[in-house]
Amino acid sequence: MTPNTHTTENMPATARTTLVTGGTGKTGRRVAARLTERGLPVRTASRGSEIPFVWEEPDTWDAALGGVGAVYISYYPDLAFPGAAETVGAFAERAVAMGVRRLVLLSGRGEEGALISEDKVRGSGADVTVVRASWFNQNFDEGFFLESVLAGELALPTGDAVEPFVDVDDIADVAVAALTDDRHIGGTYELSGPRLLGFAEIAAELSRATGREITYAPVTLEAYRDFLASVGAPADFADLFELINDGRNAHLVHGVEEALGRKPKDFTDFVADAARTGVWRA
Repeated sequence: MTPNTHTTENMPATARTTLVTGGTGKTGRRVAARLTERGLPVRTASRGSEIPFVWEEPDTWDAALGGVGAVYISYYPDLAFPGAAETVGAFAERAVAMGVRRLVLLSGRGEEGALISEDKVRGSGADVTVVRASWFNQNFDEGFFLESVLAGELALPTGDAVEPFVDVDDIADVAVAALTDDRHIGGTYELSGPRLLGFAEIAAELSRATGREITYAPVTLEAYRDFLASVGAPADFADLFELINDGRNAHLVHGVEEALGRKPKDFTDFVADAARTGVWRA
């Protein structure tokens, strides 16, 4: 979607404070860092922030929103989960009621539940940009799949499916552009990396970069649900693999180019950069 070009009456980015929800997460901390590097006022929001913010506790929202002109919305655990749309919609309405004019929503490609959240945020009356992301490269070094990489086996219910993994740094760059430049108001950017990857290919790339053997072992969805239960993770996470397995996102999109005028980062470059940090040393 091509964003419209109307100019808003709200304060310029240099004068307004931006609230970054999920401020300690993969995208949130990068968005906050980029805004800070530009000398722009930023307030990060998380359970442990100076002003505590908890999605499930609306009485924490007002303090975080006070004096804010823009918000980056990164909902945890995922917009596809039950109740997410109602919570995010209520938050967007509250933000607008407290004077926020700019909302940038991190959404997911192909998620029906996320589309409902998007509609609720757009219906808030704010100037909205939606950033729909594919699965993150950084799931392999900062979160979901890190322990599997360290163990040397990606045991996942993904068969031969492919996904155009996107780099979180690209997501953050698009989000910051949307927060600071009126040209992106009304836009919906779908983000992916530059190529499709299967998990066997990913394991091979990780093996080359780390010098260790990392294998891919397809498992059933039921077995993966059992694994999630054993580590205390929400069972609903297993449902997210449908986004890969049914092929709905098995094609490239070009939101990084549309928003930033450059190509997205390739998975090989991400792996090389991450390996240099030592995060995958067994």
